Amino acid sequence: MIIGKIVHKLVYFFNVIAALLLLISYILPYIPPKSFPMISVLSLSVPVLILINLLFVFYGLFFMKRMWMLSFFVLLMGFQNFKALYKFSHKENALPARHIRVMSYNVRLFNFYKWIADDSIPSKMSQLIQEADPSLIALQDYHPSGKPIFDRYSYSFEKLKGQKSKAGLAIFSMYPIVSQGSLDFPDTSNNGIFVDVLVQKDTIRVYNIHFQSLKISPEMNDLGEQNYELLGNRIAKAFIKQQDQLDVFLKHYEKSPYKTLVMGDFNNTAFSYLYRKMIRTGLQDSFVEAGYSFGQTYDFKLFPLRIDFILSDDNFRTLQFKTYNQKISDHFPITGTLTWE
Repeated sequence: MIIGKIVHKLVYFFNVIAALLLLISYILPYIPPKSFPMISVLSLSVPVLILINLLFVFYGLFFMKRMWMLSFFVLLMGFQNFKALYKFSHKENALPARHIRVMSYNVRLFNFYKWIADDSIPSKMSQLIQEADPSLIALQDYHPSGKPIFDRYSYSFEKLKGQKSKAGLAIFSMYPIVSQGSLDFPDTSNNGIFVDVLVQKDTIRVYNIHFQSLKISPEMNDLGEQNYELLGNRIAKAFIKQQDQLDVFLKHYEKSPYKTLVMGDFNNTAFSYLYRKMIRTGLQDSFVEAGYSFGQTYDFKLFPLRIDFILSDDNFRTLQFKTYNQKISDHFPITGTLTWE
């Protein structure tokens, strides 16, 4: 009996900590990373915090009379945010005559440095893209060696950086590109670009954004305790840089004279300051509109990370959204099919 009480007290102690951390995570999207950079890192762990608090709810229901209420009410407070984490329903609308299918994909340089021991990675990517059949593709971590994959796309814009091995961003389109440009994020290899494409007599602006990289590898689940502080510091610095890059993007986006799509590898989640600021401008998340399940876009072993996005302004409506689970990059490609008035 005494041992049981001690166990329950310990469980309740950790329950309070988990509930408090989840509660803090609800506030983080409203706090610029520059204000509390280390705390902002907590936003990456929201899926885990939700799961842990759910486990405490079930534990309390079975073993302790009232303990379940703490995590339950904290989870309830953030219920509106959970649609950005998991979608139960799958939306497949019929396609009207006026629609566009777009893809965002971090191709990891088409495996140029042989991270995956498979020489056929570029051909597998080519096959995947052909099956998905997007009319416009935004690529991050693009390398010129993969350009032949996109021969059937008549129009393209590439913006590369680097001295020895150039890489960067690219957009390939079946629609005419009437103008193009770069946001030129300072002091980084990351960047944002845009094109204006002519689609059925409408001009649509498409951004391809690659915000500051966190440099988290899929294998980081076996890090020792000694490395966690270094990892946290690196992520915090990346979040600060992302905030500056976000400001550059938003200033440019607010001057867009056209219907606008925003795609890319944001290197942050739907529980972040960065995501909230973009949604507050009126952009809509295609996954939230028509996605399914967790929508995981990064092959991280510990928990599902959705850090790649297709966003659209309120001129668009997402009809279909799909995440592809082929492990031929450290990211999974996503497609969205949208229509507009």
